[in-house]
Amino acid sequence: TEKMLTNISNVLRACAQRNKCDVHKLDEAPATQVVMTRDEGLQYYRTMQTMRRMELKADQLYKQKIIRGFCHLYDGQEACAVGIEASINLTDHLITAYRAHGYTYTRGGTVKEIMAELTGRRGGIAKGKGGSMHMYCKHFYGGNGIVGAQVPLGAGVALACKFQGNNELCVCLYGDGAANQGQIFETYNMAALWKLPVIFICENNRYGMGTSVERAAASTDYFKRGDFIPGLRVDGMDILCVREATRFAADHCRSGKGPILMELQTYRYHGHSMSDPGVSYRTREEIQEVRSKSDPISLLKDRMLSNNMASVEELKEIDVEVRKEIEDAAQFATTDPEPPLEELCNHIFSNNPPLEVRGTNPWAKLKSVS
Repeated sequence: TEKMLTNISNVLRACAQRNKCDVHKLDEAPATQVVMTRDEGLQYYRTMQTMRRMELKADQLYKQKIIRGFCHLYDGQEACAVGIEASINLTDHLITAYRAHGYTYTRGGTVKEIMAELTGRRGGIAKGKGGSMHMYCKHFYGGNGIVGAQVPLGAGVALACKFQGNNELCVCLYGDGAANQGQIFETYNMAALWKLPVIFICENNRYGMGTSVERAAASTDYFKRGDFIPGLRVDGMDILCVREATRFAADHCRSGKGPILMELQTYRYHGHSMSDPGVSYRTREEIQEVRSKSDPISLLKDRMLSNNMASVEELKEIDVEVRKEIEDAAQFATTDPEPPLEELCNHIFSNNPPLEVRGTNPWAKLKSVS
């Protein structure tokens, strides 16, 4: 009977009533009645909690001056990354802006590699040369530092998918701050003309740096801004909303209907980057209200507890494991050696014979190995 009970508890499912999403130029919409199994719920919880703890640890290390330079944290937006990944395959492609730690993790990077990259060490995911904004792994084309520049690159990846005919797609992410860039509209046009399998996703966290969306955009209906491209707008704080909308969008792309646009309404708890305290253009009360009413991790946790899908103890156990993983990664990231100077020019090309690279003057010669 114990085995039978275990089996029953493993398939315990929560049927959640999701918020209806807004649609543009679509006859259908994502499902509002969805199913989440216990195992899925626990997996989402662990992943989001790992991301949250990792970002809080990065905040701490930054304040200790162990992490330096640009550092944009993702805490508050975890449901976006985890919800998207739940509905696409690891063989699909993804490209995002510079708030990239969360996606590096969901795409297959380890906490250890990400933390070591933040501290600029050899064991980092980009061997300590990329830092916070430039991490990459298989089918993940990185954080990109230039606002909006990843959008045309993502469409290029989608063009390659179409050429190769492998039924893969590219998820192309940008923020509300980049949504007014001209290159984005040029990309919409080409993607629609060529029916590219690309999901354009605007992670609308309400502020582009310190400017609220109302002050930056004449129309804040970002999901309609593709004009001739169909769009959806969903609650980016609810993982199941994001998951179902992404599933719908992925089916749209794979069936050859061309691009689709998604707007995820989300929120970042930290400032734009670590150099922005984040309270000069919004109130502490506003941040507190979002935390208390629509935190993505709390929403999932409450949903699981109220449906008897997990116990408080179980979730606490996950929290303890996650904390330990983050602590170990931070330990590694602070003790791992920095890359030596002679590796400075390596990996310029992927598979070329070694070549000489000019240094800061014509006589300084450096070596580059693929």
